[in-house]
Amino acid sequence: MLSRFVVHFALMAALLVVPTGTFAVEPPKPVDFERDVKPIFAKHCVSCHGAEKSKGGLRLDRKADALQGGDSGKAIAPGKSANSLLIELVTSDAADRRMPPKKPQLTAAEIATLKRWIDGGAKWPDDGSATANPADWWSFKPLKKSAVPGDANPIDHFVRAKLKEKGLAPSPEADRRTLVRRLYFDLIGLPPTPEEVEAFVGDKNPKAFEALVDKLLAAPQYGERWARHWLDVVHFGETHGYDKDQPRPNAWPYRDYVIRALNADKPYGRFIAEQIAGDVLYPGTVDGIEALGFLAAGPWDFIGHVEVPESKIDGKIARHLDRDDFVANTIGTFMGLTVHCAQCHNHKFDPIAQEDYYRLQAVFAALDRTDRTYDADPKIASKRAELDAKKKAATARIASLEADARKLAGAELAELEKQLREATKPTSALKPPEFGYHSQLASKRDDAKWVQVDLGENIKLDRIVLKPCHDDFNNIGAGFGFPVRFKIELSDDATFKNDVVVLADETTKDYPPSGMAAYTAKAGGNVGRYVRVTATVLAPRQNDYMLALAELEALDAGGTNRALNKSVTALDSIEAPARWRKSNLTDGLAPAGPKLAASELAKLTERRDVLLKTALGEKGVADLAALRAEVTTIDTELAKLAGSRRTAYIGAIHTGSGSFTGTGAAGGKPRTIHVLPRGDVTKPSKDVGPGAIPAVPGVNGRFDLPPNHTEGDRRATLAKWLTDPNNPLTWRVMANRVWQYHFGRALVDTPNDFGKMGQLPTHPELLDFLASELRDHQSLKKLHKLIVTSATYKQVSTSNDTNAKVDGDNRFVWRQNRRKLEAEAVRDSILAVAGKLDLTPGGPSFRDFVVEKPEHSPHYQYHLHDPEDAKAHRRAVYRFIVRSKQQPFMAALDCADPSLAVEKRNETLTPQQALALLNNKLAVAMAKHFATRIEKLGATDAERVTAAFQLALGRTPSTRERDALTAYGKEHGLANMCRVVLNLNEFVFVD
Repeated sequence: MLSRFVVHFALMAALLVVPTGTFAVEPPKPVDFERDVKPIFAKHCVSCHGAEKSKGGLRLDRKADALQGGDSGKAIAPGKSANSLLIELVTSDAADRRMPPKKPQLTAAEIATLKRWIDGGAKWPDDGSATANPADWWSFKPLKKSAVPGDANPIDHFVRAKLKEKGLAPSPEADRRTLVRRLYFDLIGLPPTPEEVEAFVGDKNPKAFEALVDKLLAAPQYGERWARHWLDVVHFGETHGYDKDQPRPNAWPYRDYVIRALNADKPYGRFIAEQIAGDVLYPGTVDGIEALGFLAAGPWDFIGHVEVPESKIDGKIARHLDRDDFVANTIGTFMGLTVHCAQCHNHKFDPIAQEDYYRLQAVFAALDRTDRTYDADPKIASKRAELDAKKKAATARIASLEADARKLAGAELAELEKQLREATKPTSALKPPEFGYHSQLASKRDDAKWVQVDLGENIKLDRIVLKPCHDDFNNIGAGFGFPVRFKIELSDDATFKNDVVVLADETTKDYPPSGMAAYTAKAGGNVGRYVRVTATVLAPRQNDYMLALAELEALDAGGTNRALNKSVTALDSIEAPARWRKSNLTDGLAPAGPKLAASELAKLTERRDVLLKTALGEKGVADLAALRAEVTTIDTELAKLAGSRRTAYIGAIHTGSGSFTGTGAAGGKPRTIHVLPRGDVTKPSKDVGPGAIPAVPGVNGRFDLPPNHTEGDRRATLAKWLTDPNNPLTWRVMANRVWQYHFGRALVDTPNDFGKMGQLPTHPELLDFLASELRDHQSLKKLHKLIVTSATYKQVSTSNDTNAKVDGDNRFVWRQNRRKLEAEAVRDSILAVAGKLDLTPGGPSFRDFVVEKPEHSPHYQYHLHDPEDAKAHRRAVYRFIVRSKQQPFMAALDCADPSLAVEKRNETLTPQQALALLNNKLAVAMAKHFATRIEKLGATDAERVTAAFQLALGRTPSTRERDALTAYGKEHGLANMCRVVLNLNEFVFVD
């Protein structure tokens, strides 16, 4: 106690002798970022504003990002804490603004520390983020083509060097039977015939392998095989996906374009450019149109476009996601970058700003997915363009003559024409949302279409009334889709093969356009159950033709409409409710007809024509008649050209009506694209013009386009940017893909991500050499040949313990990889060995399903399809690809999901695969045909087993294999023995 007192007394005395002028509180220590501020950020902020998440575009874990700010601007104003958004948010009393929003709030001391730190200049030690070049990444650097000794295959040179570096030894060359089977499946996706195997095995020419490579690369099946790989990457499908998953009957021309381009070894740069801007860069070519199917390859929200207008939030979201697919598909496919990760904020890992992403959206801002009709024959396309120009000139001259006449005729003619317009215009208030029945589109005007009503019983009818549609699509308006030539028939036979009564026949000459006037056919008391309307010449739409009717009425003598709400069937129809569907034809709803009777309309029309002729004078009348005759002649000539018309589903300017109008009505003017903070369509920020990714070195990502540029100029500029020889990613990405499909594993094992979250190349010098070869020669076939003629490619696939201990998963290619065949190759092989494979190329896809309930959301029923349907025995690349419900057999074998961009397929081994190969209806049916085939190839069961092995596996069976299968065949039958052969691992794997 005394000692404590002494100490205290001493301290008191010391303090008392200190002069009062020098006594003061010690000033606080300067704020140290590492000691004082960084722990506050780590505790309260970085979980939402760091590397993993950067909400609001703000990161507080790196100096450069923190001082730059986020979507709401700068968060830190050095020297001015009172003006700093960071301080405003951490001190806010408003629950919707306070930060952090849910976690414990900052203490008063922590807030005071942040204020002092900011007021002191927000000093933050250099952490390298400010000086780091985000583009300083291997894939963004220019290609570097290393020298290769003249006598060495470049592949072997680079691979052997890497093996030596890793202490690995290459494997020996595979035997010739293995090589021929490997090469056939790699290049054409089909097994070699026994004759082809034996020819190669017995060929002693040292150039035999190279000759076989050339032969297979020249085969049309090469393009079919490699197109399937490409279609995986671009997520090609033939239904829209999403909720309704309606079919796309015109998607197949893009698939055929890819096959055709690969078979022709089209320069890779042009292959890219055509898929982005073929219509602009290569006008007048079929490829220039069909290649644009690339843009429309992915899923599409039918409801969000067709049933929801662009002005609604859901419509905005649907169109934003549509453009996102354009951008992601383009940059992911050709450049291997995850650009879509920048739609809510700057890319967290790669040098892609959010603004760059929206500039890419602006490139495609005028486009939608739409059907485009065109001429498959370039000569006819040229002739059509010539006739269209003549018709345009003649029509303009007619308009000019009539305008001059109107000036001379004066007010009376103007009043008459006004009355006629009013009389033929439908009453908008009475125009129901249910427009009527609409057939599928046709490429030829004389493609007959029919629609019929089942009255439910035989009825004695007085008359049939057809009421026209009204749709402003392509400015057609009144009479939209009303047939040019048609007939109305009555029968008690639903097929109209027996007891048919023709009630009206307008098939011998064109029925004159009558606007909204109804067409009435007298039934004369005839009795029947079914009423059919057959259009023999369809109505023009927009480079295509169709049949559309608002209502069909079948009236009895008492005036009762006996067709009301009765069942409707048709050759085909567009089901897009509520506007178009078959049931609309008998729902009692139709636009109001003319306000005047036909006789009154005729009088007005006659008086108008008299006034026009008087004003024109004799010469004017003659000139007008000659011009109209010229237009009629041109229309006749155009109709003769219709036979070569084709329709493709592509990314293009869409001109529509209702909710899905597109940009066609505005002349294809691109939509305004805004940067969307956090990807929120309800909070658009600044608008941006078209551009690419400026961070890619060596090529200008800023588009220098004039103010009056077209939407096509945007796509053409992007295509040129992608294919610029100095764009390193374009060539690396495709070279990597080619390698992947030959070895089962890519040099960069994330083929769609060459950014910082992707994997590094195992052989960077090799990849750059292959990329340079592709860039310099523009030939995929040359690249194939370089790869498959290498000793690296020809290695055996068997393992050895010494190498496996160092490189167990064969990353450095010390052997070939044993690979499981893709679903398509397995299916095609089953058909091939059964002798049933149809090699007919191209054209519309075959359907291995039956569609139920097509009116709303189609049900694709694969189990109802007949495996003996010869139309479905073509190669699998020609199969109709459904998104919502994949083919079960193909899905079991790891077929690609068409809703996703599949850069590499899953490879699984499951019991379900063995069961599918054993029990699937197609496998069972083809096993029977396989048995019939081998039965003719051998006199004994043992010889037939040998024939089965030669066809299926390319070799003869061992004695043990032959005896076992012979015994099995005798007990269970030859077809069941063939099922066993088709289920062998050796059948579905390539060594």
